[in-house]
Amino acid sequence: MNDSPNDRLVLPGELLGTAEEFVPGRGTYEDGGRIYAALLGHARVDPKDRAVRVEALNAVPEIKEGDLVFARVDEVKSAMAVCTIIAVGSSKRTVPGAPEGTVHISKAKDGYTDTLADEFQPGDVIQARVLQTGSSIKLSTATLELGVVSARCQVCHAILTTTGKELTCPRCGHRERRKLAGVEGSGGPTSSGPPPDRDRRRERDHGGRHRR
Repeated sequence: MNDSPNDRLVLPGELLGTAEEFVPGRGTYEDGGRIYAALLGHARVDPKDRAVRVEALNAVPEIKEGDLVFARVDEVKSAMAVCTIIAVGSSKRTVPGAPEGTVHISKAKDGYTDTLADEFQPGDVIQARVLQTGSSIKLSTATLELGVVSARCQVCHAILTTTGKELTCPRCGHRERRKLAGVEGSGGPTSSGPPPDRDRRRERDHGGRHRR
């Protein structure tokens, strides 16, 4: 071909080049030594290996490690919050299939978390970072900019408003705590590890004795 297909909007079935010029990549197919677009999108050529691919226009968003996503909290357990991922943060496009993600208690915020109920409640919308994909999607809200972005009152279900490090219900006045996105010190009490009395209980459970 005389014209490079790089960055060109192409239609399904459009000729991109020959097998002598390029290596067929994602979104293309080869037929009789010629490479064609398999879908509507933008053609891209990798200069390293001369692979040509087509990036779909209006493609279904994929969840990748490191992505920022929006998720709805469905259930809060003792060790994790179970969420439904509703959108990818970069595009805010809806993710089909309602994939499930989890926030482990150790990834809820920076520091020790005593109970996840102080950080999230069912119905909350959170912004989180994807730590792992595959058979299970693991999320984190540990950094300052991540956490709850929308929450409802657990008494009357009205949308809560932010008041300092807490949330206040404009309807019934109920106050609640969450790990709020962008609000330092929000959520439950934070420490570097389990409280001393818990350590002592664990020691007793394992038959240990206190020294005086």
